[in-house]
Amino acid sequence: METNTSKLLHITDSALLELRQLAAENLAPEKVIRIGVKGGGCSGMTYILDYQEKQPNDILLEFEGLAVAIAPAHAIYLEGVKLDFGRGLDNRGFIFENPNASETCGCGTSFAV
Repeated sequence: METNTSKLLHITDSALLELRQLAAENLAPEKVIRIGVKGGGCSGMTYILDYQEKQPNDILLEFEGLAVAIAPAHAIYLEGVKLDFGRGLDNRGFIFENPNASETCGCGTSFAV
């Protein structure tokens, strides 16, 4: 499995394919795919994966023509994260693998640093 990589974030081919399909169906021209974090979840922080308007100070990454925005304040929590997409029966959906996480919840949607 190849990985599309920046120094900040790694996106597997499987995740990139899914992001491209979702963007083609849902992404308005003035919006970008945003990856980030927010407080919440059972381990303290949870991931954001959404379509939002680009902000002037965003870090913009490009993965084979697909633009991804990250707020500068979130970059420290996302450095080295690998975003994958599981297609199995028991784990279908986006999977964040975060080397910075000191603890994760059982469902994998929240983490602590």
